[in-house]
Amino acid sequence: MLVRVVLLASFLVIYATPAAVAQDASAVVAAAAKAMGTDNLNAVAFIGHAHIGSFGQSKSIGDPMGAVNVTSVPDYRRVINFSKPETMTAPVLRATGTSYPPIVSGAAQPTPGPFNQTITAAQAAGSWGQGLNIWATPWGFLKAAAANKATASRQGNQQVVSFSPAGFTSPSGSSYTVTGYISNQNLVTKVETRVDHAVVGDLLVEFEYSGYQNMNGLQVPARVVQRQAGLVTFDATIESATANPPTLAELLAPSPSGGAPAPAAAQPSAAAPPVERIGDGVFKIGGNYVSLAVDMGDHVLVVESGQSDARGMAVMAAARQAIPNKPIKFVVNSHAHFDHASGLGAAVAEGATILTHRNNEQVLERLLSGSRSLIGDSLSKVTPRRTNVVEGVGDRDVRKGTNGKIVELHRIPSEHSDGMLAVLLPAEKVLWTADITVVNPNSVQLATLRAAVVAFNRLNLDYDTWIPAHPPNPDRPLTKADVLAAANN
Repeated sequence: MLVRVVLLASFLVIYATPAAVAQDASAVVAAAAKAMGTDNLNAVAFIGHAHIGSFGQSKSIGDPMGAVNVTSVPDYRRVINFSKPETMTAPVLRATGTSYPPIVSGAAQPTPGPFNQTITAAQAAGSWGQGLNIWATPWGFLKAAAANKATASRQGNQQVVSFSPAGFTSPSGSSYTVTGYISNQNLVTKVETRVDHAVVGDLLVEFEYSGYQNMNGLQVPARVVQRQAGLVTFDATIESATANPPTLAELLAPSPSGGAPAPAAAQPSAAAPPVERIGDGVFKIGGNYVSLAVDMGDHVLVVESGQSDARGMAVMAAARQAIPNKPIKFVVNSHAHFDHASGLGAAVAEGATILTHRNNEQVLERLLSGSRSLIGDSLSKVTPRRTNVVEGVGDRDVRKGTNGKIVELHRIPSEHSDGMLAVLLPAEKVLWTADITVVNPNSVQLATLRAAVVAFNRLNLDYDTWIPAHPPNPDRPLTKADVLAAANN
């Protein structure tokens, strides 16, 4: 889905720039605004069809638009209010339509449902992460650039216009920058920025516009493509558009069934997680993303670093406390979904090498090796930065410690992830897995569970105790019998 970032023009002011450069930018923006018909544009409504990828949660982490991940919205509608609303609780963007989820092999046919996205003025004014959906549109970009002292430069056959919004700073304290590219035809062809992101650091977000058509005096791109970290995550075709729609209030009103954005999730606590000894030199680190710490003789191997930098640092600290005076040399990443990869920065900062299936290796290496000037996390504070921090493993990988401890890594393929690793501790007969639900699985989860059991049987994995990364609520011990019973339902 599109990155939710709103930058209201009334809140956008850049730092002082040389007068000549700013004057050039004003002329460039004014010419584009005239050509595109945005001078008197206060709002826009458009209709088309969209395909929404699953960035950071796809079966193949490098293919967010893969068949088992892409959601279709054939009646995609979006309305945007570029003017200052009467109240801060008023919506400034609303997108609607009928959502058709992807079909997953082995799962029940998904039921179409409503697609709703709403952003209010308060959210727009209060968070950088709420609105490039508005101000990275070609019309919104021109309005924001005109309201601020943007800079301009020529690159080949296009003008490049940039500004940094005042009043917003990244977690590191650095400024954000929005950049737009304007063709010789005075059309905005691309808008980009970098957003702080737990896995990527400085996440490049790009919106590309092509196939412009004159729709009732407004230049409208027939095609919109969004890329995140260079991966296509949104692709839409605009079929019709209306400037300054007379029913703006009605179009922006949330539907009776909802559509207001969900409240922001609480940040994971950095409090020390509970640690439980489950075998000789083996410790379970509790929490919603359960980790393991294993004494390998001359080093420590950790399984899963968690869903955030704070959790990753807490897991590293718990592992050091459970197994003191030994370096954490390896951290196993179950799979590259971002909720399971957002603690990897802390693991790399610890000095560990990430073990993941080779299907994830290249993408994770690229994402973790980029700049981190915005995020301000533990890895951004490490200098000099290490390279080649990710080691890909095959479908079966056996790690043997200097103390004889054995840790087996096995690929468990499913429609959920093509790079999923399960961890077997043969001496303890413990099997640890992520995102395989045993207690009350839904249709899609049941398909993943059944695929996993097929893999467990094919691999002859000998286990009595099953430890899921996401424990049931309420938590209770789970066994092989529980796994088989759930899969056979």
